[in-house]
Amino acid sequence: MKPAKVAAADARWLLLIHHIPPKPSYFRAKVGRRLQRIGAVAIKNAVYVLPKAEQTQEDMQWVAREIVAEGGDATLCAASLVDGLRDEQVEALFQAARDTDYAQIGDEARRIAGQMPSRLGRDDSRRSEIQSDVVRLKKRLAEIGAIDFFGASGRESAEAALSSLEKRLGDPPKAGVARASARPQRDAYQGRTWVTRKSVHVDRIASAWLVRRFIDPKASFKFVPGQGYSAKRDEVTFDMFEAEFTHVGDRCTFEVLVEQFELHKPGLSSIAEIVHDIDVKDGKFGRAETAGVASLVAGLALLNREDEKRIELASSLFDALYELYRAKRSDRRSTERSKPS
Repeated sequence: MKPAKVAAADARWLLLIHHIPPKPSYFRAKVGRRLQRIGAVAIKNAVYVLPKAEQTQEDMQWVAREIVAEGGDATLCAASLVDGLRDEQVEALFQAARDTDYAQIGDEARRIAGQMPSRLGRDDSRRSEIQSDVVRLKKRLAEIGAIDFFGASGRESAEAALSSLEKRLGDPPKAGVARASARPQRDAYQGRTWVTRKSVHVDRIASAWLVRRFIDPKASFKFVPGQGYSAKRDEVTFDMFEAEFTHVGDRCTFEVLVEQFELHKPGLSSIAEIVHDIDVKDGKFGRAETAGVASLVAGLALLNREDEKRIELASSLFDALYELYRAKRSDRRSTERSKPS
């Protein structure tokens, strides 16, 4: 069997293969920072990858020229993966790298918010410092967004943490947050197409289950790239950039949907706490079962590349959790009623 030939125009990836001389010693670190800044990830020692596009090719060419100018070797090639690493595994490397970046922004925003005094005057010098921090974090968020090629899930959490910090300062909230503040009418959300980012994970999976179980039983789902999508008139966006329903403050999309549609049902609050801690990663609720649920969802995602299949299989998990927590709450109420007064 002859190996398939891949035309450069059909190649999906750019690979930079380089050798850096040992001296000057600072140069290796400089190249590493440059590759990190353009969003490249390593798939082997001295082999870095970016998705193929005009801008990424130009970025890689500048790095390659700089390496050669310092006496090193650099080869840049367009490639398709044939054996070994799969495309989705490389995408996961990019998402993990950007999730780490987003988590750093979210953690810093929450740290700043946690250190804010309960009252902050308009002329307080601390207010000016925090506003400068917000500007800096927003700039960093934009830089990360520019190299978030595959819509990492951590973006919404970072944006929500920044939005919450701005709200505490008294600054106007983002447009996406303002949209989510109005109570939706459930009748207007029947038989709709609910749109979210590809490669769904816990918040999007749980939110899809919630939609079909309690909001729109006939809902269909559509999965799109993380950036640049314009929703059609009959579509409802969730858990993506400037979606109709997404993170608000420190709450994940699942929590926002529960609140907005007033789903005050026994058992849902427990699931919301688990989804929050897995998605936002702030340990807010600290339920003992959270780690187990996180592992199950991660395993389902690894076994199934198709987003609809992930939702289908994980829905059985959330059905079971809902019945468990609903039964526990019912048992607790029954016990409380039977206690002698």
